[in-house]
Amino acid sequence: MKLVDNIQRMSMLSKILKKEGKSIGFVPTMGYLHDGHMSLARAARQHTDVVVISIFVNPAQFGPGEDLTKYPKDLKRDEEMAGLAGADVLFCPSVSEMYPEGYATYVNVERLTETLCGRSRPAHFRGVATVVAKLFGIVRPDIAYFGQKDAQQAAVIKKMAEDLNMDVEIKVLPITREKDGLAMSSRNVYLSSEERKDAVCLKEALDKAERAIRSGERDPGMIINVMKELVTSKPSARIDYIEIVDSKNLRPIAPLSGDVLIAMAVFIGNTRLIDNVIVKI
Repeated sequence: MKLVDNIQRMSMLSKILKKEGKSIGFVPTMGYLHDGHMSLARAARQHTDVVVISIFVNPAQFGPGEDLTKYPKDLKRDEEMAGLAGADVLFCPSVSEMYPEGYATYVNVERLTETLCGRSRPAHFRGVATVVAKLFGIVRPDIAYFGQKDAQQAAVIKKMAEDLNMDVEIKVLPITREKDGLAMSSRNVYLSSEERKDAVCLKEALDKAERAIRSGERDPGMIINVMKELVTSKPSARIDYIEIVDSKNLRPIAPLSGDVLIAMAVFIGNTRLIDNVIVKI
């Protein structure tokens, strides 16, 4: 596996691979890789000739007071995991290269970014869309892989690629979970042992909501109240949001119909966790 830490070298490598007729599968990450990332890399290994994983903790998607400075990092560990997952290239650009002095261009996807996480993190998706657009331009992937855990992010990236006529297919793969149901996240490492127990409430609340829908409940307010009651019973939990929206446009729907996204963000202690499920009605 090659470790590439320079944009020019990565861009040149991508051009060479394209000239050789090879397809590129791309998994953009912020590092501290876990089995969720690895499932994306393994899928890329099955569908494309060359697998590229990027590691870049993107300052443009962090707001004031968020965890940019303490976000977990371990490049040696990431190299080992990426190699085991079958990656061919690990691309690790620096902040100064990605955002040189005088940088002034950003990508803003409207409407989809105004709900859910976009309300409490207003600049987040501008940063996400910008860095992913830059990475697409450098790596030139045929297929890019994202996880369903970041459902709003996936919707934003799909819309950006469609609107800007980017020649890349976006594949969104199912959430990878721990044995107890907690969605895998690099931020799970922040949780204390007691908080880790409480964190399972996100999946429990989603399961309860899905069961209610399967039983015929169509009032989103009723379902959300049931979820809130469960989550707030945990001592370390504080709700950022729980919403039920159309899975395509991320707008609230009532009564529920079609493909609905039940999405939530909850602080467990000081750690903000997200989770979701799509239910077809």
